[in-house]
Amino acid sequence: MSNLGWSDASFNYQGCHVLVTGGTGGIGAAVARAYRRSGASVTVTGTRMDATSNPLFAASFAANRREGDTKEVQFRYLQLDVRDPQQVQQVATACPELDIVVNCAGVALSGDGSNEYGLEAFERALDINLSGAFRLAAASRAALSRSEWPGGASMINIASMTSFFGNEIVPGYGAAKAGLVQLVKTLAIAWAGEGVRVNAIAAGLTETAMTAAHVGNPKALAPVLYRTPMRRVGRPDDMAGPILFLTSSLAGFVTGQTLVIDGGYSIVG
Repeated sequence: MSNLGWSDASFNYQGCHVLVTGGTGGIGAAVARAYRRSGASVTVTGTRMDATSNPLFAASFAANRREGDTKEVQFRYLQLDVRDPQQVQQVATACPELDIVVNCAGVALSGDGSNEYGLEAFERALDINLSGAFRLAAASRAALSRSEWPGGASMINIASMTSFFGNEIVPGYGAAKAGLVQLVKTLAIAWAGEGVRVNAIAAGLTETAMTAAHVGNPKALAPVLYRTPMRRVGRPDDMAGPILFLTSSLAGFVTGQTLVIDGGYSIVG
């Protein structure tokens, strides 16, 4: 059986300007690397002041070359907390040329021990995962509408299985991710006349720092693997390829959609 991975596909993003929020680890880092390897100029954001003080950034981008590839891969780094409207606007101002925005900034607060049934934590989950996405969209709209990228400019958001299924541990995160799917549809309608497409992916359980406790717990992981036809969890690179497709001219007639990438988890009754 052929073992084609996303890196076997050929995407040409030479001359493309890409912003990846939450790009210092996990899915965001994989997406940033994928665009850069395809020739794009990539800006990544993280919550720390600079890249050198961000251990996730260093770990994610230390091995930023393909095997056998001698060309250095470089990224521009900007600080961004999507809860801060001023920082969001500063990032937008620093990126006057934008063809693609991939919003990977998000968090399930249960990962740091917070109880999302508490009002403060619930509202914080909404602020980061939903309101933050809207702030970023509003701030980057003008630059995206000026893009002449083939197939149209694109914004991609990262939804989740909790967009469609209840999860008693993360009420705030789940509500935000469900709202994100609806926001994608609304923005797709509103921005279509400006040549901007808006889509999302809904990532299944993916092995990242945020999910390490779950993935590393055999008892918690077993029911997920049992329900998943492909019998594994996702990897960040599993998400990168579909995102590059959605922002390419090959998907130039696709907007308002959420592509589920979960190894078949959601199709099992």
